[in-house]
Amino acid sequence: MEVKLAVLRGGKSAEREVSMRSGEQVANALRGRGHKVTQVDLDGNTWDVLRDGGFECVFNALHGRLGEDGTVQGMLELLALPYTGSGVLASALCMDKSRAGKVMAGVGLHVPEFEEIDIKQGVAAEVVERLVSKFGLPFVIKPVREGSTIGLTIAKDVDAVASGLVLAARYDRRVLVQRFAVGTEITVGVLATPELQVLPTLEIVSENPVYDYDAKYTAGKSHHIIPARIPEVARAAASDAAARAFGELGCSGMARVDIIVDAGDTPWVLEVNTVPGLTELSLLPDAARAAGIAFDELCMRLVGHAVGRHAHHVGPAAI
Repeated sequence: MEVKLAVLRGGKSAEREVSMRSGEQVANALRGRGHKVTQVDLDGNTWDVLRDGGFECVFNALHGRLGEDGTVQGMLELLALPYTGSGVLASALCMDKSRAGKVMAGVGLHVPEFEEIDIKQGVAAEVVERLVSKFGLPFVIKPVREGSTIGLTIAKDVDAVASGLVLAARYDRRVLVQRFAVGTEITVGVLATPELQVLPTLEIVSENPVYDYDAKYTAGKSHHIIPARIPEVARAAASDAAARAFGELGCSGMARVDIIVDAGDTPWVLEVNTVPGLTELSLLPDAARAAGIAFDELCMRLVGHAVGRHAHHVGPAAI
């Protein structure tokens, strides 16, 4: 049966380009399943387009601020439109790496030690010295509310600390400074449509020194190894940590949990992405394929879950 769907993509965040690619791939997959799909770029007309479009469901392929932080989710709640992925609270919480980290650490998950700094104007030398003394070098600096490693620095010396803080503050005055976790970089996809399914562990091997934006979205710059080359006990621990993070943060639909597994097989949870990349090079689709879930089937599961969740929604009617 043909369903009229909107795919939200683009927007104004620093991840616009990736979102455009994710949205294009999702739209093509849904059209291939016989549905009527309209791609909608997030702008000042989006409310009217969605309100008047007669859409039966909205597939959210927006990444980063406004699209992944609860803002668009709130708009869709006001419009009473079914939408894919997590709701307002989980989306906002996961985008906020500082608060999400506190929640995860609070329930006993291993999270590398971190500190949030509010940078309003410049970076004082004493701040740099204090951070170096507290965390040791190297350590990680990134905006609290960005994704795709945008604004990220692995600071290996004092000068890199100062420049890294300035760089991160260009994207968000709230900056996260975190102890550098040494180990194997993996990611674990989690689906809940609605039954919980933890996807196979995926190890990331980057051709760049850091698994940065270029490595993520340029063909040949990174490689995905499934399952990750870690001991079985570590795989089990990482999968359990991913499932717990997903549940404790209130996620639904899908998420990708980024983890470092250290030499002692401890999974250190870095962050949870509620709208992970859905491009031809992205991690979650690869992990889903390894679990026997084709990309079009993944998209259909997410749409079906969104429609079913909305049908059982209890709350005010649309505005």
